[in-house]
Amino acid sequence: MSAEKAATTEKTATGVAHSKLILIGEHAVVHGQPAIAIPFPLVGVEAVVEYVPGTVKIDSTFYYGPMYHAPENLQGIVNCMTETMKYLGIPEEDLLIRIHSSIPPGKGLGSSASVAIAVVKSLFAYADKPYTEAELLKMANVAETYAHGSPSGIDTLTITSETPVWYEKESPFDHIKLSDDFHFIVADSGRVGDTRQSVESVARLLKKTPQKIQSKIDRIGELTHQAKHALEKAGKQLLGHLLNEAQKELEALGVSDAGLNRLIYFARQEGALGAKLTGGGNGGCIIALAKNELHSAQISEKLKKLGATAVWSFSLKRDDSHDGHTRSL
Repeated sequence: MSAEKAATTEKTATGVAHSKLILIGEHAVVHGQPAIAIPFPLVGVEAVVEYVPGTVKIDSTFYYGPMYHAPENLQGIVNCMTETMKYLGIPEEDLLIRIHSSIPPGKGLGSSASVAIAVVKSLFAYADKPYTEAELLKMANVAETYAHGSPSGIDTLTITSETPVWYEKESPFDHIKLSDDFHFIVADSGRVGDTRQSVESVARLLKKTPQKIQSKIDRIGELTHQAKHALEKAGKQLLGHLLNEAQKELEALGVSDAGLNRLIYFARQEGALGAKLTGGGNGGCIIALAKNELHSAQISEKLKKLGATAVWSFSLKRDDSHDGHTRSL
C-alpha cells in the first residue's frame, strides 16, 4: 500500500497512510534528546469516503454509527474529521467514512496518526482538492493533540515521509539521507505497551536518582547522534552496535521486559547486527537489523517459530539519485 495513492470517483474517495517506528531515541526524546523515526511501509490505514445520504457516519473496527456518537477513543479522529471538513467547505452530512487499519494498536507504530493522515487525505480527495504537506500535518495533528495533549509531531511527519526523520524538541525536523540499504525486522511481542505509563515511570526514576538516570538519557542521546552518522555514512555494522547499546540503556531505565528481551536476545543469536525495543516498551515490538535481505527473511522465520505474534521484514533503500528518498520493499 503506497502512502501517496489517492483515488477518487464522483461518489467515493480514498486516502492511505503507512505506519512508523522509532529506530533510536525513545524515552530520551521526552527529556530533550534527539530521536530517529523511520517509515514502516508494511502496515497502514485506508480511509474511504462515500456519499451516503443522512448524518455523517463512521465505519471502523471499533465503532459503526453517527460521527457525533463515537466513543471517547475516537474523539480525536472525530475532531480531525470536523476540522478538515470545515477547512474544505464540505457540509457535515451525507457521508460514510470507512476506516480499515492493519496497524496493531498500542504497539508504538503510530496507529492514531496513520488513521488521521488517511482520513485527511480521503477528505481532500473527496473535495477534489490537492493538499500540501503542511496542510496534511496541520489537520492530522488535530487528532494527535487530542490523543497525546502536546504531540511532538514526529508520528505524523514520519508517516507522510519516505525517509527517516531526525527529531529534536524545539528544533526543525530533518530528513536523513541513507548511504546504504538497511534491512529491518519488526517482531510483535503480542502484548500492548502503555507508553504513557512507561514515560511516567522514567520521569519518577529521574526524580529519585537524577544523576544516574540523566546519564542514561544523555547516553541514548549520544547514541542517536552516532546512529545518524551510521545511516548517512558509516553503515550497518556501526548502526547495529548502536542499537544494542541503546537497548542496554533502555533496560537500565526499566522499560524493557522479559518478553521483549527474549525476542531481542534471540534475534542477536541468529546473527542480527543489532536489536532493541521500539516505542514505549514493556510490551509492543522490537526492531532488529539484518545483514541483507536473505538474512532478514531467515531471522523473521525464526522469530515466528519463537512465538512472536507478528513479524515483518522490510528494507529502507539508498536512492541512487542521492536525493535522500528511500524505497521500501
